[in-house]
Amino acid sequence: MENRRELTEQELHNLAMNIVGKQLEADGFEFMAINSKPKKNPQYVCLKEKILHFIVVRNVVHPNDPRNYDEELMQKVKNHAVKFEAKTYFAGVGLSNASDQVLPVYLNEEYIVDYQGLIEI
Repeated sequence: MENRRELTEQELHNLAMNIVGKQLEADGFEFMAINSKPKKNPQYVCLKEKILHFIVVRNVVHPNDPRNYDEELMQKVKNHAVKFEAKTYFAGVGLSNASDQVLPVYLNEEYIVDYQGLIEI
């Protein structure tokens, strides 16, 4: 227990990206571009049924609701997507420590995922 290490913001973001990416893959999305930088939007540009999709992924810290998003940011992404005739989505992923949700998520320890799918903007 002495050597526990908190996941960094980038590691938490990458974990959220993996969770969303697996779901997108399972749902038949084809990845056109992936950007794993948290502040560079969108994180995923995908194609499904000949329609382009822009997807913004965010790790959401407990106790915040992963369905809540920055409306100003999402409007900017949506305005950009319109130029490409793309649909815009928000994917908020809540990640918390499995033993005590107040504690941070630690490397190689169990965690809880609260991901309820894509929210169309």
